[in-house]
Amino acid sequence: MSTETKETKRISVPEIAARKGGEPVVCLTAYTAPMAKILDHHVDMLLIGDSMGMVLYGMPSTLGVTLDMAINHGAAVVRGSRRACIVVDMPFATYEESPEQAYRNCARVLAETGCAAVKLEGGEEMAATVRFLVERGIPVQGHVGLMPQSVNAAGGFKVQGKTAAEAAKVKADARAISDAGAFSIVIEGTVEDVAAEITDDISAVTIGIGASPACDGQVLVTEDVIGLFTEFTPKFVKKYADVGAAIGRAAAEYSAEVKSRAFPGPEHCYGKKK
Repeated sequence: MSTETKETKRISVPEIAARKGGEPVVCLTAYTAPMAKILDHHVDMLLIGDSMGMVLYGMPSTLGVTLDMAINHGAAVVRGSRRACIVVDMPFATYEESPEQAYRNCARVLAETGCAAVKLEGGEEMAATVRFLVERGIPVQGHVGLMPQSVNAAGGFKVQGKTAAEAAKVKADARAISDAGAFSIVIEGTVEDVAAEITDDISAVTIGIGASPACDGQVLVTEDVIGLFTEFTPKFVKKYADVGAAIGRAAAEYSAEVKSRAFPGPEHCYGKKK
């Protein structure tokens, strides 16, 4: 018999899917067990995003993230949380080759992390793969609009949906992934009215990031929200804290006390009277 209480039972994929048009889904990224533990009570979903490549590893883009990295960080977040629905971002080149390749790698992620779902970038060209995965029991979150893994093909990080052709493409992509069975779709870096129209048009829960308040939920990179990633700040980010500055002040105070021999004091030493 399960010893889980109502308070600690994980939010499931069907519960997220049922939020369509209802209470907004709150999502943040997490890559470590301590951060997951801090965020868990406040969010509905934790995403182990491939943004880890930039905010944790100092990479210039997300393309260098590996499957092993995603699995290791995903498992850490699962261990550090009890309530949130956990979704792992599939890294570049781990799912695009074929539905069979995608299934092997996605199944490994679910088995080795204990997460609830995987996230794949791509639109109409990925619909067959999404359907293949969903039909075999792997819950999928899609990702359309600005797609960081396609940054080279797109010529940079560019807002999508500015022209009629771009808007039609993003809408078609979202519809294809929703019809293929994705339970939710991240819409990133997309003109507001286009993201709002997509949200009204498809059955999948939409999660906005630089999209629209009309989306069924929102996601941001936690390090952006709390001021730990300072290389650049996208327009769509709101900084709620400046933890980076606080860390810097603590490090400066520590450094000064070590140099002046004020630290460690007697209370920090073994066998020495205070």
